[in-house]
Amino acid sequence: MSKLVSVNIDDKGLAPPTPEIEQERKVAIFDLLEDNSFDLPARDDRDVPEGPFNLLLAIRERRLVFELSTEEDEKVAEFHLSLGPFRQVVKDYFQICESYFDAVKKMPPSQIEAIDMARRGIHNEGARVLQERLEGKAVIDIDTARRLFTLICVLHWG
Repeated sequence: MSKLVSVNIDDKGLAPPTPEIEQERKVAIFDLLEDNSFDLPARDDRDVPEGPFNLLLAIRERRLVFELSTEEDEKVAEFHLSLGPFRQVVKDYFQICESYFDAVKKMPPSQIEAIDMARRGIHNEGARVLQERLEGKAVIDIDTARRLFTLICVLHWG
């Protein structure tokens, strides 16, 4: 499989991220670039470029945009996804993260662990939704989907 070698977020017009959100973004991009799989599926009507790819993620006209280019910055694909299917899972994810950060400050480890398990479950659900939405457009593994879901959450923050 091909992979992503560069990930950028177009956050023009979005509210500035909090330090926590900025840290989440940096960690997700670092982890994504360390280990990912991202491929474009074969199509009958055209040649499919092989990676590695640069990715630009953005929200434009209330749609999630994936812009892919080669390492030489030649644009190879762009797809727009409705944000609707992500809204509830992103909302749930932000709520559970807030609970987790509060719990870390004042709850015993057993309660923190329970909240963290719920957080991971919601994160997995977001990754599954992303894989479904990318079906026929891109092929990604679950770990790549999880990291990309984190970046989608960062974009939603704005």
